[in-house]
Amino acid sequence: MIIPLPNTSTREISATLLDAHDNYSLATGRVLTLIVVAAASDDVDSILVSVRDATQEHPARVLVMLLGDPAAPTTLDAECILTADAGASEMVVMHLGGELTANLDAVVTPLILPDTPIAAWWPTTAPACPAQAPLGNIAQRRITNARRNVSGNALLRLSNGYTPGDSDMMWSRITPWRGIVASASDRHQGEDITAVTISGPVDNPSVDIAAGWLASSLGVDVTRCPAPPTSEIIENVPITELRLCYERGDIVVSVIDEHTVRVSVPGSPDSYVAMTARTDAECLAEELRHLDPDTAYSRALQGLSHVKES
Repeated sequence: MIIPLPNTSTREISATLLDAHDNYSLATGRVLTLIVVAAASDDVDSILVSVRDATQEHPARVLVMLLGDPAAPTTLDAECILTADAGASEMVVMHLGGELTANLDAVVTPLILPDTPIAAWWPTTAPACPAQAPLGNIAQRRITNARRNVSGNALLRLSNGYTPGDSDMMWSRITPWRGIVASASDRHQGEDITAVTISGPVDNPSVDIAAGWLASSLGVDVTRCPAPPTSEIIENVPITELRLCYERGDIVVSVIDEHTVRVSVPGSPDSYVAMTARTDAECLAEELRHLDPDTAYSRALQGLSHVKES
């Protein structure tokens, strides 16, 4: 069910949601409020699909704010998306113009669910320091997406502006890969690592944050090498090869094709692991599973100082 509300107000939106609950017996068991901020020119349909899929696991009140021209007349047009059209959540899509684009916190405050955590997601362009942004200031969890915002040095911005509660989808995008690496390295417990080399496309921040994670976890400097961006394999599996060097041989985790990773461990036959690209919906769902500060991500950012370019 989609209820259009042209030229509306937050009071009318709130009343519409309350009326829908009363008249259509909608469930009210929302576990959080998710605020999504994007430009009106972004791929809005894709963003809404990602939100709907991610919140199947985390029923939420989703407040999507699509920012238009700040110099235009002040307007607020909204759509309330409920029942099957919103998956397990209820969604309010707001198109903002004029002065409202600079006062987002005032717009969302009347619509936030009481006594529930607040998460904010910037699917494309994000503030340099999310915690200091008006919306970030009221959110316990602040999720950015450096893969979609590659202008300038995204990692430098994230590390300089980091505040506990921040996270980025470049981190959750490599969760399955990190599990494979941890499992492989367990076979050499107690042995000293002599060198670590990781390779991947130069413009993919997931490769860099993986290098920072390795540096912080292993306590060694990591060499980051480029990989030729000539295959779709790189898009599906960001890290094309990892080499952990030990005295009795190297552990190598490498891409074989767009769905398969090979793990080579000295003294054992090669093993092959299925791994495909994680969607934005899968990454967002993972980020919403834990709303407390992600200490592993924080340490990975700190480890970037021990990553050197080849």
